Amino acid sequence: MRKQFVETVENIFPNDENLILLLCDIGVYGFRNSFKKYPNRIYNIGVLEQSTVSMSAGLSLNGFTPIIHTIAPFLIERSYEQIKIDLCYNNLKTNLVSVGNSFDYSGLGCTHHCPNDVMLINNLPNTNIFLPGNKLEFNHLFNKYYNSGKINYFRITENPNKLSTISFQEESIILKEGKKMTILVVGNLLDNVLDATSDLDVSLIYTNTVKPFDINILRRFRNSKFLIFEPYTQGALLNNILNSGFSFQKGLFNYGVPNEFIDKYGNYSEILKFIGLDTQSIRNKIIKHINNE
Repeated sequence: MRKQFVETVENIFPNDENLILLLCDIGVYGFRNSFKKYPNRIYNIGVLEQSTVSMSAGLSLNGFTPIIHTIAPFLIERSYEQIKIDLCYNNLKTNLVSVGNSFDYSGLGCTHHCPNDVMLINNLPNTNIFLPGNKLEFNHLFNKYYNSGKINYFRITENPNKLSTISFQEESIILKEGKKMTILVVGNLLDNVLDATSDLDVSLIYTNTVKPFDINILRRFRNSKFLIFEPYTQGALLNNILNSGFSFQKGLFNYGVPNEFIDKYGNYSEILKFIGLDTQSIRNKIIKHINNE
C-alpha cells in the first residue's frame, strides 16, 4: 500500500500545482523521482514531526494542499497538540498519511505501537478518517478526499486485506445478508471476519471510513443484534454511530484493541491472537452472541 501511496501522489503532482509533500525521514527513497521532478514541492523535514505539522499549517494558510507522511505514533500522538491548535483551531486543510498503525511495527515495542490514533483524530473537529483495506481503496479514497478542505487522516497498513484486487467505490458496503446478527468490520480486519463467518448466517458490512460514516447503510438492520470489530482502540466508530442518533434494538457489542499497553513481542498475527482479534477468537465471540439470543 505504501507503493500505491507513492504512485497516487505522483499521479496527482502534475495536475495540482498546490500539492506539497512533507516527509519525516520516511518514504524518502520511494519518492526519489518526485524529488527530481518537483524539488520545490517535496521536502524531507527529518525527525521533526511537530514542526512539520506546524509547517503544513503555514502552507495551508497560503493556499497549498499539504501532505505529511511518517510513522503513526510520531505523526499523531507526538504531534497531537500541533494538529489540534495549528490545524484544527485554524480550520485548515491538510493530509496526514501514516504507516505503522496499531501493531504493524509490533517487533519494535510500545514506542512504535499506535492503536489510539483513530480515537485521537476522531475527537477533533474538521477531520476525516480513512482506513483503506487495500491499495485500490487507498487510491480511491485519496483521490476523492485529499482536497476536501479538511484534515484527512489516511491510515496505511502493512497488513492489507487479501481482497487486493477489489476496489470498493463506496466507503461502506454490504457484503452479505443473514438472519442471526449484523457485523460491521473496519479496514484490514475484514479478512479475519470473513474467514470467521464464512459458514454463519449473519449480515456483514464493511467500511474503510470511520469519519464521516454513512449511517444510512445500517438502517435496514436496525432490528438486528450488532457487533462491531475495529483494528484500533475500540470505540471510535461506535461513538460516531451513537452520536448520529441511531439506536440498536437488540443490543450492541464492540470489539477492538483493548485500552492497555501491549507488552508482548511477536509479529502482527501473534499480537492479534493475544488481544483476541484473530480469526478464531472473532469466530468464538460471534458464535457466543448467536447462542445467547
